Amino acid sequence: MNPRVKDVKPGEDYTLVITFTDNRIKVFDVKPYLETGMFRMLKNAEIFNSVKPFMGSIQWNNGLDLCPDTLYEESK
Repeated sequence: MNPRVKDVKPGEDYTLVITFTDNRIKVFDVKPYLETGMFRMLKNAEIFNSVKPFMGSIQWNNGLDLCPDTLYEESK
């Protein structure tokens, strides 16, 4: 099992700056998801910037979330 999300901040150009429980800080690019289903809503800056840590992962105010393993493995 990969480390879980400890903190998340919205970054520039639809990125997320994520601190994981192993204290690594990584950047996750959300842009590839913005044309897929419900993730289109994240193009709204108010919604995108509402991201918060949630149960070891992240969640936006509209209820969208991403798998913590995806976040860890695909972040740079």
